[in-house]
Amino acid sequence: MKILVTGASGLLGLNLSLQMAEKHTIIGVDRSKLVNTPFDLIKLDLLDLAALPKLLDESKPDAVIHCAANALVDACELTPDIASTLNAVLPGQLASACAERDVRFLHISTDAVFDGTKEGIYTEDDAPNPLGVYAQTKLDGEYAVLDANPAAAIARVNFFGWSLSGTRSLSEFFVNNLGAGKNVNGFDDVYFCPMFVGDLADTLVGMLEKSLSGLYHVVGSRAITKYEFGQAIANQFGFDAGLINPISVSDAGLTAKRSQNLRLSINKLSTALGYDIPDFSTGLAKFYTQYQQGYPQKLRSYTQL
Repeated sequence: MKILVTGASGLLGLNLSLQMAEKHTIIGVDRSKLVNTPFDLIKLDLLDLAALPKLLDESKPDAVIHCAANALVDACELTPDIASTLNAVLPGQLASACAERDVRFLHISTDAVFDGTKEGIYTEDDAPNPLGVYAQTKLDGEYAVLDANPAAAIARVNFFGWSLSGTRSLSEFFVNNLGAGKNVNGFDDVYFCPMFVGDLADTLVGMLEKSLSGLYHVVGSRAITKYEFGQAIANQFGFDAGLINPISVSDAGLTAKRSQNLRLSINKLSTALGYDIPDFSTGLAKFYTQYQQGYPQKLRSYTQL
């Protein structure tokens, strides 16, 4: 399968492209300075919306996984117009272009579309209620995609892994700081379902292979607090877990509000794929193995500084 991956230098886009290049023909799209990747690259500013039809006509993919987004939650609060263009307008335009060419389209959204006030687990049937600009623009993107391309698939995700900069994931935050012996805070009242990015890559391609359409929660199979997440990383890496201070998210002084309950059901996804969704602990072990094998350094070899 020939897969076009947008945001190819992002945490998800890069890890997915590298992992899937061994099994599929991958074409990464990005405006950054990626070099020497084992997959093909197209340099393009996706905000040049008029260039999207040409991109598809020249690359002729079987499917598109749209990872590109402005995922800097607090920054979105400061530049809502830019966030809307990238997170809502662009996905709708790209989904429309794919529909016209019979190209499968898989759009990456976020668990943050929920306000976190529900007691229990969110399903795909629960009504979203975004708390900030980032979450609202991502929800707007979902609507734009499905309006333009009803056959498209939407994946609401929450993932961790190694990034090009080494600073884009919560897992890296804990590794970098705990590894340096620094005290950090961990929210003990925010529940989420993290999935290792490598497991997410496998799952997303599995969704394409099954030709799934509609909305799916694509997260880990176990909910933990962000404090517990940090504790697990400390224990896996042999760091001092006592360096992590449990605090409430309300005391963190963040610009954008965060949802405190992001427990998401994966029953719909698991049933559609016909297999169990990986657990956080197995993903954490893979994350640590990559660390031992020098994977973070390998990622940096793909960028031109």
